[in-house]
Amino acid sequence: MHGGSPHNHDHDAHDHAHDHGRGHSHDHAHDHAHGLLGHSHAPANFGRAFALATALNVVLVVAQFAFGLWANSLALIADAGHNLSDVMGLLLAWAAFAFAAWRPSSGYTYQMRAGSILAALANALLLVAAIAIICWEAIGRFSEPEPVAGGTVMLVAAIGVVVNGFSAWLLSRGSKSDLNMHGAFLHMVADAAVSVAVILAGLGIWLTGWQWLDPAVSLLISLVILVGTWRLLRDSLRLALNAAPREIDPADVREYLEALPEVQGLHDLHIWAMSTTENALTCHIVTPAGHPGDAFLHRVAEDLEHRFGIGHATVQVELELRETCPSACQMANQAVR
Repeated sequence: MHGGSPHNHDHDAHDHAHDHGRGHSHDHAHDHAHGLLGHSHAPANFGRAFALATALNVVLVVAQFAFGLWANSLALIADAGHNLSDVMGLLLAWAAFAFAAWRPSSGYTYQMRAGSILAALANALLLVAAIAIICWEAIGRFSEPEPVAGGTVMLVAAIGVVVNGFSAWLLSRGSKSDLNMHGAFLHMVADAAVSVAVILAGLGIWLTGWQWLDPAVSLLISLVILVGTWRLLRDSLRLALNAAPREIDPADVREYLEALPEVQGLHDLHIWAMSTTENALTCHIVTPAGHPGDAFLHRVAEDLEHRFGIGHATVQVELELRETCPSACQMANQAVR
């Protein structure tokens, strides 16, 4: 087996040790590592509070967008985009969890776990596109300002504060015991704060007639969305390219494995994400003293999970140190040093 080859992993937690001829053994660990991918803050338990909060925010997004067009307010449309960013993150994560549980044909040996990564990447790309459109329109309005119905903007934005505040209250109880629910709670609070900024812009336009306040607040909201989206885009793209998850330093993993007294050499070390919550590893270790036994392999698998969050580990044992290493292997080993 080579480190880059995928292995079939069952969903239940268990360990295997297989002999494949003289000096070759593989150990598979199948526990779930709990990584976190930025913006994907959907709770593991989609309860009534989460469903109601999501439904309310979907209605709010539609209302803000429709009234934003009617009132000619780019700030209100941008606020709808900000709320949409959270709704999309929640709904896409929800869909990704359902995809991960789906069992397709036998050719999909990892099932559809990578669907969560693709969902996160799609979410990020759609948000970046929305930001670009809003910013382009806002810049144009500075040179050619258009009249905005400040009173309507204030009224709809105030409804946004109420909806987001109520949603935050719905999620507040679960946020005390669930990290993902707490993330959703904080996003609802942030959405309410952004809606307050839109109210202030509408008030300023209504009192002074300064139409430039609308595109100015739109750019500010776009910046808020971009800051929240950047980590999601960066991390989802890394995972889609099979890079090691950002929370795992391959150099630390290599140092741990090479420090084991049974190990004299290590090569073909590969670490990647199977999904936004599950990480995998394959490597070859050299133990000239003989096969270290299943107890050693199980201990390594447990350490990799508890110390690094790698729940799917495949370790191949070799008795002789290889004289040469394929160019791809050498490049991978140099990259993690």
